[in-house]
Amino acid sequence: MVKKLVVKKLKSAGQDGQLSATIRESAQQIWLAGLGAFAKAQQEGNKVFDALVREGESIQKKTRKVAEDKVTDMAAKATGTWDKLEQVFENRVARSLNSLGVPTKADVDALAKRVTELKAEVAKLNGAAKPKAAAAKPASRVVRKSAPKAAPKAAS
Repeated sequence: MVKKLVVKKLKSAGQDGQLSATIRESAQQIWLAGLGAFAKAQQEGNKVFDALVREGESIQKKTRKVAEDKVTDMAAKATGTWDKLEQVFENRVARSLNSLGVPTKADVDALAKRVTELKAEVAKLNGAAKPKAAAAKPASRVVRKSAPKAAPKAAS
């Protein structure tokens, strides 16, 4: 726009004095436009800076959330993989022990349950037999130790 003004004035002016005045006037307008742009940038600069800071904070929050989600997913996958590996290991150890004849935990638990049932049956049978045996026995009982009997000699 300034060039157009300068060219028009140059054509119409024709004199050197007017040419230099026109150039000075154009330079002055360019200078004033620069000062105006600088002032505008100062006024709007803080606003733009604050807006950029807010935008940066927003992006940082989003990025942090995505990163945390990824870490959580990776940890879940790693845990799942670790659990699978642990299960494979336990199965192989159990198979090896089973081939050696070592009872499993389930076998031991079943035996413990059976022993508990048998104890209850024995206690029930002893409880039913005790009243009869108690009546037949004397009140006090003396334990006598006898000399060991000689073992019969084998014929030679």
